[in-house]
Amino acid sequence: MHLPTRPVVSGFHPDPTICRVDGTYYMAHSSFEYAPGVPLYRSTDLRTWEHIGHALDRPSQLSLTGAAASGGIFAPTLRHHDGLFWLITTNLTDGGGHLLVTAQDPAGPWSDPVRFPDAPGIDPDLAWDRDGTCYLTWSGFDDHGPMGLVQAEVDPTTGKVLSEPRQLWQGTGGKFPEGPHLYRIGDIWYQLIAEGGTERGHTITIARGSSPAGPFEPCPWNPILTARGTDSPVQNAGHGDLVELPDGQWVLVYHGVRTRGTSPEWHVLGRETFASRITWEDGWPQVGEPVEAAYPAIVTEELSGTILPPSWAAPGRFPDELLQPAKNGWRLTPADSGEPVFVGRRQEHLYARIRAEVRVEDGEGGLELRIDPRHAVRLEVAGGQVRAVARIGSLVSLLGETNIDGQTDLTLTLRIEPADGHIFSTELGPDKLVATVTGRDGTTEIGRVDGRYFSTEVAGGMTGRLIGVFCDRGDLIVRSFTYTGSDDPDALDRDG
Repeated sequence: MHLPTRPVVSGFHPDPTICRVDGTYYMAHSSFEYAPGVPLYRSTDLRTWEHIGHALDRPSQLSLTGAAASGGIFAPTLRHHDGLFWLITTNLTDGGGHLLVTAQDPAGPWSDPVRFPDAPGIDPDLAWDRDGTCYLTWSGFDDHGPMGLVQAEVDPTTGKVLSEPRQLWQGTGGKFPEGPHLYRIGDIWYQLIAEGGTERGHTITIARGSSPAGPFEPCPWNPILTARGTDSPVQNAGHGDLVELPDGQWVLVYHGVRTRGTSPEWHVLGRETFASRITWEDGWPQVGEPVEAAYPAIVTEELSGTILPPSWAAPGRFPDELLQPAKNGWRLTPADSGEPVFVGRRQEHLYARIRAEVRVEDGEGGLELRIDPRHAVRLEVAGGQVRAVARIGSLVSLLGETNIDGQTDLTLTLRIEPADGHIFSTELGPDKLVATVTGRDGTTEIGRVDGRYFSTEVAGGMTGRLIGVFCDRGDLIVRSFTYTGSDDPDALDRDG
């Protein structure tokens, strides 16, 4: 099995789900504690994807109040049926269970949600039989714990469960059977699932039967996709969805991670979306040639105008509630409760340079890279100083500081560079982070730190790095914000 080396959608875009309408493909991803929820992408070639918005883009659809790291929105399913797009997912934070929204156009607007309170669990899937019967399949919970993969007939317009949940095929014995997707292909029903956990043992397996309820016969060469035990640069491959192309061919989208550094290796971007072609043998799918994006050597995104780019997100709150246009820039203010706030965008490249021109007059704020609030690097401006601070769990380390002598306008920079160290040395992490500040006296480096401390292997959880601005007190004026990223560190060096 030859897996891709480049994702089709990079950086913290896990749990992909896909559908096609005529010659256009649409894909959605889980978003966990970040709002807006469920980013949506569009493509005509499966290689180049345009971010067209979010399915959960307003407070009436999405409440993340009190969402912990890796809480909130779990894996969705996106389908097109009877002239509508249907997207079902689970909000673990608000206690309402699965939620279903619909739209004429995936770019929006999406409806307010229908809830399914009588189907507790995660990873819901919708499929329709030819007679119009709608099946909800999900990874179920009850008062005693996990129930495995279960299915019931439902009314998708009301959220009413119409039949007693029944157990389905539970996979090949790997832990955490989850992420089910049900397909009718001809007269055969296929059940595609993830199992093995979303770490190094992750896999995709499949079974088939003559009924959506089974019994299901497993594929003789399960798992149909995995990277476990291989030296593939993409690991943790699993949680996929199938789509048929107009010419009758098929493609599988799935997530994986790009690990780097010495053993046990680390990933920092979260789970990204990859794709492979599918061939069929004796009615069973086999993973074929990779589908890879043709990335530009370097990507730059600037914060400009008066509308935030769709790439921007915030934990627990919608970003436009916190970061608003102001004279000569953007103003970031702590929440009404006085709690510190962060707004940023995903790190989508292995290497990057992030610059923020800020003004802090009477407050505390600056530039931050985080994988969660307890694993972050900050450039803090406050009290006449700029400090580079690393937070690693309960440990807080001052990497360096410099006086700014009454200056209020500064340029803060974080560079994500190749790691130091030899492959046989435990010093070799996935990357290194370098923090600098530029004022009237020039540029000063005030800290650097090994990037492994801001990886999923250290922090835990389901997300990836975000980079943005924070404010703990007062106001932070963001004059400009520029993200420049590349998978080639030399391209960043040439760009300056």
